[in-house]
Amino acid sequence: MHNAKTYLKFKRCLDFLFSLIGLIVLSPILILTAILIKLESKGPVIFKQERLGKNGENFKIYKFRSMCVGAEKAGGVYSAKGDSRVTKVGRFIRATSIDELPQFINILKGDMSIIGPRPTLTYHPWPIDKYTSEQRRRFEVRPGVTGLAQINGRKDIQWDKRIEYDVQYVDNISINLDLKIFMKTIAKVLTMQDNVNIGSTVRSNTINVEKNKKSDLNN
Repeated sequence: MHNAKTYLKFKRCLDFLFSLIGLIVLSPILILTAILIKLESKGPVIFKQERLGKNGENFKIYKFRSMCVGAEKAGGVYSAKGDSRVTKVGRFIRATSIDELPQFINILKGDMSIIGPRPTLTYHPWPIDKYTSEQRRRFEVRPGVTGLAQINGRKDIQWDKRIEYDVQYVDNISINLDLKIFMKTIAKVLTMQDNVNIGSTVRSNTINVEKNKKSDLNN
């Protein structure tokens, strides 16, 4: 436990340094992406959304906008392959994970880490008070741009399994595990694996969203 606490302090320094370098080195890609998004469709370049962070506290996550404005209200939280709400530029930046690059800003602010459980929506897969005590342990560390669940299926696995991976990460956090996740993430990005929700995952998770909304209305 002592080693884990020491590493977490070191990890924060690494996160800040690599994110700052990332923003500088990738600035031409960031600028070009912003221009292409603005040229293709109306709306902001950056998409902001409330997510649950460390200790279950809310923060706004930043991503490049890959869908038309109001898409979430029009067709729900999830998009599947061929979703017409996704713009042409959006399809490319999603496939290459370029849409996630603005999260370097979240990391600099201290909202996120490079490696950690992906930050969940405030109401999905379920509200914070619906997590079990074991599931809430995923919030003991800063959420990440990528994590253990992302290298083990990412969008192909159901939420209960994703959360199991998140808790497993919290229990085994180390520099070796982070390096393993980082290298496997790079491989998945280069091969464009697991970056689209499969139909069964979309349907199952959509049912969970509706179930939770109905539950909240009845309580």
